[in-house]
Amino acid sequence: MMEDGRTQVLNPASISSLECWVQKTAVKLVQINGQRKYGGPPPNDITDWPDWTGPVPGPGCEVFISQIPRDIYEDRLIPLFQHVAPLYEFRLMMNFSGQNRGFAYAKYGDPLHAGVAIRTLHRHELQEGARLVVRRSTEKRQLSLGEMPAGVQREQLLQVLRGIADGVESLTLRPGKGGGVTAVVQYTSHYTASMAKKVLCEAFKKRFDIMITVKWQSFSGKPRQDADQAKLSASPPPGFPQVTLRSSLLPPPLLDGGHRPALGQYPSLPRPARPGREALLFGDAVALLRKVCDMLDLGPPLYSTQYLCSSPEGFLCFAFRVLIPGVPLPYTGMTRVLPGCSGAAQREEVYHAAAEHILRSLYQA
Repeated sequence: MMEDGRTQVLNPASISSLECWVQKTAVKLVQINGQRKYGGPPPNDITDWPDWTGPVPGPGCEVFISQIPRDIYEDRLIPLFQHVAPLYEFRLMMNFSGQNRGFAYAKYGDPLHAGVAIRTLHRHELQEGARLVVRRSTEKRQLSLGEMPAGVQREQLLQVLRGIADGVESLTLRPGKGGGVTAVVQYTSHYTASMAKKVLCEAFKKRFDIMITVKWQSFSGKPRQDADQAKLSASPPPGFPQVTLRSSLLPPPLLDGGHRPALGQYPSLPRPARPGREALLFGDAVALLRKVCDMLDLGPPLYSTQYLCSSPEGFLCFAFRVLIPGVPLPYTGMTRVLPGCSGAAQREEVYHAAAEHILRSLYQA
């Protein structure tokens, strides 16, 4: 077989080692769509799939493994990553020749063990001259649905999407090309998003007789107009959710008891070059955080705030929640602002304080 102009030659010793390990351990591996999978949600036609005793892992539990030699298989990789903690799922990407494609995904029961795997196995030498690269997986969970008709009501479209596939978590509507609408749908996991991606086009064609495009949502950092400000008035096809387009980029506030976490408890971001001290202390923290997210291609930060109470000293106490699309967990905390200014000014102060907290966490020593 050929890949990138090079002949792929299988290593008989590696293949034999894998077959012996599978026979000895009775481990179940299933090849699905260019990947070989252990664990995770069971395929429809398999009943004796490995049992997982805990809850289904949430965001932040998966690691991305690259620089895997092409003739190394699960018999070497799964025991290595299971040494950290039990695996919920392991997926090795495969090509048609029977060699692996050089990367895999391992998912643990919680983000803590995923972090331990990164710290202990990053740069692990599998064989001479071959060191693994292990980092947190981005776990894409958002699909972009293009060519949607204008005049769509968000809540009704949510019901339609939830009737087509499982795992729909949230929905944002944005102006699309040619007067249409683009719907950005967030799912509970990469798996549920992948399953939905396979069926959405056919479902909309069959149910509404329209052709839509479905692709993974990417984050270019370019500003987008809020769909609330767009004038979208075209009529959707018969039976399609309609009335008025209405959506918000801000998710509902999720408060952690109103307590501000210690800086070290924030989710970690990759660190670009450290900005100057003056930029951190005196600059526009909101603009600086947006710039950092653009540099890392994480998507624009999404802020939400909620008024909590007035302190005995007269300050107004606000909780904030900042969701950065490329980071698995949101940043939450609390800050205080002086009374007397307008609601918009208060909101800007909370945004600034939230961005400053995240930046200090990101660049702390």
